Amino acid sequence: MEELAIECRVGHPAAIRKAETRRQKHDRRDAALLLQLLIEDRFPAIWMPSTELRDLRALLLHRHQWVRMRTRVQNALHAIAMGHGVRRGHLLWNREGQALLTSLPLPPHTADRRSELQALYQHLHDHIDRLDERVQHVANERPRATLLMTHPGVGPVTALATDVFVGDPARFPDGKALASYVGMIPREYSSGTRQRLGALSKQGNPFLRFLWCEAAAHAVRRDPDLQRFYRRKVVQNGFAKARVAAARKLGIRLWIMLRDQIDYAEFCRRGLRQS
Repeated sequence: MEELAIECRVGHPAAIRKAETRRQKHDRRDAALLLQLLIEDRFPAIWMPSTELRDLRALLLHRHQWVRMRTRVQNALHAIAMGHGVRRGHLLWNREGQALLTSLPLPPHTADRRSELQALYQHLHDHIDRLDERVQHVANERPRATLLMTHPGVGPVTALATDVFVGDPARFPDGKALASYVGMIPREYSSGTRQRLGALSKQGNPFLRFLWCEAAAHAVRRDPDLQRFYRRKVVQNGFAKARVAAARKLGIRLWIMLRDQIDYAEFCRRGLRQS
């Protein structure tokens, strides 16, 4: 339909269902309701990414799937090592650690499992390296992703994912709307004057939330303002909530950089002027 220049509008299912008060639901009533909403210009259309953005999303999700597979293989190899007295942590994945794992005297079936998992780990690692090069190349060719990579702790994967999953930054009126779209706001069960806040709603893209949390762990070590915010939240709420709060703050920063088309240096200069 996009190639034929035919406009395709996708509606918000919850908003469309809310427009129908009767409990009867079948195809004929649904079609009549959609037609009525279109005629009255009340159709709750949602934003749809372009074909290019959907293709870039496929690249990022494909890489993420391979990373998860590699993590499962690493966990299996780590369990074998720890079961036989080898505790090296992340050093198990360097050359010396792999050589130590290969030299372990194991029973026949466990030895076969170790060898096959090591071969699979190396294959996954090489393939992920090639995907990383593709992501780096694409991110360098997109000006908006290049701007985001100027922020400390934000690499090509996080920058490109923020660019293609957020899309047009102008469709969010403020940072709270962005956080709600990604699902980084608390659930709320309030009544009257009493406010009850729960855990994260998680009504958004889980991949983008994951990347922001990973990037925030690196950004709080390099950005002084974000580091002060993170340490304050650690004292108030603990490490887990502090990391999520830092990730939300980082995501809003990236959205502002996209909206205003500025790099990290300009973002910091504006912050100094406002303070």
